[in-house]
Formats: sequence, structure tokens, C-alpha cells
Amino acid sequence: MSLTETLFLADDEATAALGRRLAAALRPGDLVLLEGDLGAGKTAMARTVIRTLSGDDRLDVPSPSFSLVQPYEVNGTPVLHADLYRLGGPRDVDELGLFDRPEAIVLVEWPERSDEVVERATVSIRLAIPPGGEGRSATIQFTDGRAF
Repeated sequence: MSLTETLFLADDEATAALGRRLAAALRPGDLVLLEGDLGAGKTAMARTVIRTLSGDDRLDVPSPSFSLVQPYEVNGTPVLHADLYRLGGPRDVDELGLFDRPEAIVLVEWPERSDEVVERATVSIRLAIPPGGEGRSATIQFTDGRAF
């Protein structure tokens, strides 16, 4: 059973609040898809989630655009932040090690570059800029029916 919720995020603080709420709902082994156009807030969402999980709101969380994967260790749980935009092909995802540690929480930007990543997802967040450019809409789906 899959549960879907759509929210309007009026500003950056509302987006950060959603990221904190998402972090509280995540479990070891979750694979989170962060979908949306360029500038929709995927990296900002991942940054808030990672900082919340670590308990350090000043933690340096760079975009993984060039490294493709940025690893963290938060309270004994591995967290991986990946950006698949520059992935050469869908099979290249195997080399990133996203599935090497089943207890890891994995946040993936541009997941549509790999069917394997999409198939393994437990959480999907779609961010969109509404017409007029004010705020964001966020559609959240937990594939396991977990309450959010």
C-alpha cells in the first residue's frame, strides 16, 4: 500500500520544515527519490534531511553534482547523498555503491537516470515550481504505507 500526500511550501522555511519532518520519518535502509526540475529544491531538501539526521544544522553538505555520491555517517547510520544527473548510463549506478550497505539511508537526486534506483525506492519526493514561480509543491509518497 502506498500513501501519497501533496503539500504547498510557501518559502524556504516551509521546505526546511518538510525536510526535518521527512528526516524524522526515515529508517535505516530507506531509499529516497528526490525528483524535480533544476532549481526545484532537491539539494536543499537533502541538505536539511542530512543536517537533521546528524543533529548539526551547520554540517557542510555540498551538492554531489560532481562527486556523484557524498557519504556521511550519522549516529552510527550511513547516509549517502547521490546525484545521478551526470551518470553515463543506467548501469553505471552499480559503481556508486548505493546498495552496498543495506542499513544506509540513501537520498538520490535525478533518480530517473536509473530504473534500478526507482524500483528500490521506499520514499519519493517530487518538488515542483508552480506557475508564477512562488513557493513549491511537494508530493510525498511512502511505498510501504507508513504514515507521514
